[in-house]
Amino acid sequence: MSTDDKMVKRRRSALRGRQLEPAVLSELRDLIGDERVDSSLRDRECLIEHLHVLQDADGYLSMARLRALAAFMNLPMAAIYETATFYAHFDVIHDEQAPPPEITLRVCDSLSCQLAGAGALQEALADGHDPSQVRVVHAPCMGRCDTAPVVAVGHHHVCNATVQTVGAAVEQKQVQPDKIHWQKLADYRSVGGYQLLKDCREGRVTVESLAEELEQAGLRGLGGAGFPTYRKWQAVRAEAGPRYAVINADEGEPGTFKDRYYLEREPHVFIEGALVSAWAVEAKALYIYLRDEYPGLLSVLKDAVAELEAAGIIEPGFVILRRGAGAYICGEESALIESLEGKPGKPRHRPPFVAQKGLFNLPTLVNNVETVYWIPRIHAQGADWFASQGRHGRKGLRSFSVSGRVARPGVHVAPAGITLNELIEEYCGGMAEGHRLLAYLPGGASGGILPASKADIPLDFDTLQEHGCFIGSAAVIVLSDQDDLQAAAANLLSFFADESCGQCTPCRVGTEKMLTLLERDTWDEPTLQQLAGVMADASICGLGQAAPNPVLSLLRDFRSELASSNLIAKG
Repeated sequence: MSTDDKMVKRRRSALRGRQLEPAVLSELRDLIGDERVDSSLRDRECLIEHLHVLQDADGYLSMARLRALAAFMNLPMAAIYETATFYAHFDVIHDEQAPPPEITLRVCDSLSCQLAGAGALQEALADGHDPSQVRVVHAPCMGRCDTAPVVAVGHHHVCNATVQTVGAAVEQKQVQPDKIHWQKLADYRSVGGYQLLKDCREGRVTVESLAEELEQAGLRGLGGAGFPTYRKWQAVRAEAGPRYAVINADEGEPGTFKDRYYLEREPHVFIEGALVSAWAVEAKALYIYLRDEYPGLLSVLKDAVAELEAAGIIEPGFVILRRGAGAYICGEESALIESLEGKPGKPRHRPPFVAQKGLFNLPTLVNNVETVYWIPRIHAQGADWFASQGRHGRKGLRSFSVSGRVARPGVHVAPAGITLNELIEEYCGGMAEGHRLLAYLPGGASGGILPASKADIPLDFDTLQEHGCFIGSAAVIVLSDQDDLQAAAANLLSFFADESCGQCTPCRVGTEKMLTLLERDTWDEPTLQQLAGVMADASICGLGQAAPNPVLSLLRDFRSELASSNLIAKG
């Protein structure tokens, strides 16, 4: 044998890493399909969907399955592993590890659930279950803040959870989502549904006339940024086609659940608005990115889309549903695009913006669920109707997700510009019994914290910035005199530290360092201020930039309360 032959034999007998098991690849094809017959199954954008199939089948992702998936998709194992481990809802189990128990209890630890006793509930659940049979873990906001505390038993959500109600779900192995009763296509069409879409397609409504209508109504992006809807259309249309349209249904901001409210009740109103938006930019396809915490809605949207395809209203395959996998950062539009492409959801550097180079590097329109929901409503009832709903000089309606210390939490559709005091008294039934207003978050975890003395500020875009806050997605969390401000701030920073994608140092290290500083008996105010400045100035995206807002709010507006707790010096 020649020297060259010996070297080849040595290399072949010493392949690095664990090798593919043919039987596992065969099982994979039974679950997903045969990539040798349908080559589209190898497209990188399908990766997260394939991971969901495997996670749902086994309850975890084994390394053997991931190796088979790498061969199936002709992707490096590193790419498969990086994506699988980025998302919280994928349980990657290494070869030497035991699989997790059959049932996992995810206890929401968002601020609203913390106020409702989630911490004590998690401890009681952990003490009351055999860890070899039931796994108890904490989880970020599940979008059910009005029924806090919330525990997910598999895909089944136990609202207003107690040890007893969660225990009953575990005993009955109730792990699937509750059935949702929603407005079907026939019922929606009977009241004029999809007439706007038909008029758009047949030329009775033009893009220009509808954009002008939305401008007059004052419709803005209701996911947080508040960018005028008609201007988004213009920006995307200005780019050469082909183009895509994407709906961001990944509301992960703690305290936010308005999109779920509309999707559960009137999915076709939302879909019509989304299809009209796709028509407006001449999109070649419409993607809907749904957060994985809403498993019941996945089947609702699948059925609604199937109704439209069967009725000939849309071409099969034009609307593409995609599941998130438990990553708050994917609410940022460029991170969402990365996730749709089958990658870790890490925000892109900008420019270019997604309107220029978005999904698959093509111009992309990204809208929020509530934003497009209002489009058919505004056209049916008129721009003046919508614009005239505001208060205190503001325009339109807002869907406020209200939770915390109020008598009647929930989604309350109220005039834009309403004050917190008005919102609580007119829509929420007042404060919860025995509680007095101390503070409130006007825009979820990232929107800052305001004191009771500022509860008469109009709640809308552009009204809160001078107070160091913003309305964002209108997630209002109400705190009372019985709540601990230090604990609230630590809860919010813990969320940001957990949800940082880790891409940039100011956010990755800054959130963890700020949390450490907040947990001390005395706050180092100069260091907190300096750290907040670095995070705001140097973080790539809004997560790191906004994460310090709750702390800066407390240092600005709650100095006497912090001083009385000896967190900062008096005077």
